Amino acid sequence: MNNIPYLLALHSIDGLGPVRLKAVLDYFKDPKVAWEADAEEIRKIGIPQSVVDLLVEIRKKLDPEIYAEEIAQSGIKWIIIFDENYPKLLAEIYDPPIVIYYKGKLDFDEKAIGVVGTRKITGYGKVVTEQFTRGLVQAGFTIVSGLARGVDSQAHLTTISEGGQTIAVLGGGLNNIFPSENRGLAAKIAGGFGAVISEFPPDSPSLPGNFPARNRIISGLSLGVLVIEAAEDSGSLITARSALEQGREVFAVPGPVTSNLSKGPIGLIQNGAMAVFSVDEVLEQLGINQVQNVKFKVQTENLSEEEKKILGVLENEDMHIDEIGRLVNFDSPKISALLLRMEISGLVQNMGAGIYCKK
Repeated sequence: MNNIPYLLALHSIDGLGPVRLKAVLDYFKDPKVAWEADAEEIRKIGIPQSVVDLLVEIRKKLDPEIYAEEIAQSGIKWIIIFDENYPKLLAEIYDPPIVIYYKGKLDFDEKAIGVVGTRKITGYGKVVTEQFTRGLVQAGFTIVSGLARGVDSQAHLTTISEGGQTIAVLGGGLNNIFPSENRGLAAKIAGGFGAVISEFPPDSPSLPGNFPARNRIISGLSLGVLVIEAAEDSGSLITARSALEQGREVFAVPGPVTSNLSKGPIGLIQNGAMAVFSVDEVLEQLGINQVQNVKFKVQTENLSEEEKKILGVLENEDMHIDEIGRLVNFDSPKISALLLRMEISGLVQNMGAGIYCKK
């Protein structure tokens, strides 16, 4: 498509979402013609008068060519729905973004999966997110999430630690990373571990009303969505519902029945989502060969009998260090040294307060 700066200018108009903007482009064919069109003609397409008035007002003071150049100079790139490299899975949804802004390397792999969940992640949720994300990355998946606190951040961080690729989808513009404490994480992702993307113009704030739109992109880019810890009113459930509407798989990890953060996954399972207890179940449902963690296999083959005993007692439950020591009959200095070594090796994880679990 020609006259891309005019398309970006149109895209900056509040109220011209993907459906309305597509209608404008279908009618006028050329973004420049649409930008310069008579207000009455634009209104006849079905665009609300308030949006038409805003367009008329903004085009008095905004030069599309300068606007596009400013975006490019800020290090932000874009891809539009008419481009050949626009993500195929995303193009299949009802209302795909007309424009996607991004930083980083945008290599849309159709072998992608969304990993989402609560912002108030627990120790259990952290371990589960790490385990599932690690397995998915080792199976060759790109991890898609929303850069939010909690499960999202943990999914991105685990992907980076495994040397994988991740896509962070924002609920605001790329010049307004939210939450602010994740700016460093966003920069790291864009610096070699994937891309940070948004359908919102670069200077857009992260408003609450933006996140349902953001969530449909997370699911739209993915073969399926994995939900880990979510309250009944969690935004991650919107992502799951979007996935169902888009014909994508939804996986939910059950949690402790005593936790409010288990209610979201349980509700999804009751409504047809697949309960999963391991990465292999996700891969099997998606028709992917099961992942074999070679690193873990080699590690476990080289374990001492003492370390094997510890893994044995942690097989089915998390446990305090004192209880582990009692069950394997090791004194405090010995059990502490062994657990530290196993934690460094990636076999166990300290969940805090002296509680350990098998990774």
